[in-house]
Amino acid sequence: MGKIADAVILMAGTGSRLRASGEMLPKPLVPVSGRPLISYIMEALQKVGVENLHAIVGANRDLLVSELRSLVPAGMRLNPIANPEWQKQNGISVLCAAGEAIAPFLLTMGDHLFDPSILERIVEQSDPGELNLAVDYKINSIFDLDDAMKVQTRGDRVGTIGKKLSVYDAIDTGLFLCPNELFDYLRRARRNGDCSLADGVRLMAEEGKVRAIDIGEAWWQDVDTFAMRARAEEAVRNKLRPAEPSARS
Repeated sequence: MGKIADAVILMAGTGSRLRASGEMLPKPLVPVSGRPLISYIMEALQKVGVENLHAIVGANRDLLVSELRSLVPAGMRLNPIANPEWQKQNGISVLCAAGEAIAPFLLTMGDHLFDPSILERIVEQSDPGELNLAVDYKINSIFDLDDAMKVQTRGDRVGTIGKKLSVYDAIDTGLFLCPNELFDYLRRARRNGDCSLADGVRLMAEEGKVRAIDIGEAWWQDVDTFAMRARAEEAVRNKLRPAEPSARS
């Protein structure tokens, strides 16, 4: 596949689970081994050639945008996109990128830390005409399985997706490579003006349009609680290479 120039990062929510534990910073800015979580994500995106970063913001918008501008790597353009309905589900945040992000584009969450090799694998193995989801088959390694987004695969296809699935063989890592068609399915999935990203993915999967990309032995972690952050910090120390200094814009 050719170069992927655009990426969308969802960061419009409040991070209520971390806040309940006493953390007051927005989740993307929470320090992990001395660096804001979001800095790892931006650096990984830059390494696979992303030039345009579309950040979907809502709660704490001004603080987030100010900090993002100071953290964005040199050569990467930051495009903050406000979601005025940030209290709704994350499918509405994805829809805010319609008309902004050029497909195929990468999509990730602002509170997921991951091995940069996962992005490399997505870029190398994805079909740009389909929705591609990076999945983790290492179910026993998942820190909070109850809250994880479960995936049922059929060969290299995603059959269905949902947190309450009783039969599943993989976990959604929150990393996608997306066609413009995703926006159409999210609009179809809307009920009473609201939808989740999983709702749109499920509709596409029903029509055989979602490809599962196996992350293999690579590591990722949703940073939703203090316990998850501690696990992420351990992984950074043991598995992820320290970042080299980069100029800031």
